[in-house]
Amino acid sequence: MNLVARFFGFKAKRHIDRYHIATVTHPEELELVDELPLEIRFVLSRRPERHVMFADLLVRGFGIAIRTVDRTPEAVLKSIDNISRHSQHNTIIPWLPNLLKQGALPVFTEPDLVHAEKAGVNLNSDARLIMEHRFDFKKIVLVDLHNRGVSADEQALMREVNEDLYPFAIDYIINRVLFDNAHTRTEVAQSIIKALLIVGPIAHGLEQYASGIGKLFAASADDILAETAELFALHGSGFSWKSLAKRGWILVPVFALATWGVLSVDSLIEHGQIALAGAVFGLSAVALSLTTAIQSIGMYHKSYRSQQVENKLPQETRGLWKLAFIQDFSNPARLGLFLGAFAAPIAAATVFAGFPQIVHNGWVLALLGSVESIVAGLTVIAAVRLNRYVFRRKIRLLIG
Repeated sequence: MNLVARFFGFKAKRHIDRYHIATVTHPEELELVDELPLEIRFVLSRRPERHVMFADLLVRGFGIAIRTVDRTPEAVLKSIDNISRHSQHNTIIPWLPNLLKQGALPVFTEPDLVHAEKAGVNLNSDARLIMEHRFDFKKIVLVDLHNRGVSADEQALMREVNEDLYPFAIDYIINRVLFDNAHTRTEVAQSIIKALLIVGPIAHGLEQYASGIGKLFAASADDILAETAELFALHGSGFSWKSLAKRGWILVPVFALATWGVLSVDSLIEHGQIALAGAVFGLSAVALSLTTAIQSIGMYHKSYRSQQVENKLPQETRGLWKLAFIQDFSNPARLGLFLGAFAAPIAAATVFAGFPQIVHNGWVLALLGSVESIVAGLTVIAAVRLNRYVFRRKIRLLIG
């Protein structure tokens, strides 16, 4: 068991808070506008008189730096998880964005507070901790290069500068927290996806000696692992194994139908229905995880309905299904798996029809069976880069 856990990375990792800094240290750099960090250009554009103040700081031996968090501090993620589990029915939308953006505290009922206290959790303290750290994700700081100390006036200037920056960085910050929270909740799921690396060679060997069995392995191995990833992700979000098991009864007939579909692929190929064979293979390869993905939206809808009854949602809140979709897909990996599930039949049908000579190649089958996992990985990368791009574009437009 330890060997398996070590291979797939199931062991819990100790996280260290990480950030990076871009620093301006010479007065001459303020004149190189195109090379200045965007955040500094922005606060200078808001109040041009700061140019003289910043130049004076640099002359006196300070550096002016942009400190950007690469990963949400572990204490913040823990507080988010505590509030989500003990008060908000395993959800983070809309209370977390509202807390970060408007300072609006989540609604805690007396039973929430009592239940959390029994578990050693203080919900009000957790909410305050998140609030206290909300400025830390992207901020302008003074670097005391000569260790002479920072005066009260200089500290006040930095607070004023960051108050100007924060409203325009808030969307970036919210997405950073949502992504990191999702990453924490799906770490085991991400580890399971690593197992897909062994599917290709096994599927290829089986297909060469027992045509059809290789297809079954290529389709079902990915889907079972992706399904396990889905279940671990939901459990990581706070849903109990018992509640997940109640919804698991539908997975048995779905798996049986998917198995029948894969075993029908060779027959469809023999009858010349190559594209249909590919579509059936692709759909069979995502049947389990797609079913659970759809179920998970329903579970979040039930959570929001409970919050509505408890008056925990803003009065103007409408469209609980919309909230459920946003909650489920606030995790880019989950969104990617869902998109990949729809892309898999199309991709398989296209490849089968375009390259019929490789429909028995186990490596190709494993690749087609893993389309949803591949799309999930690409979605995560795209989401992080898009968040960074949107923030920088917004600042550039404001600077003019």
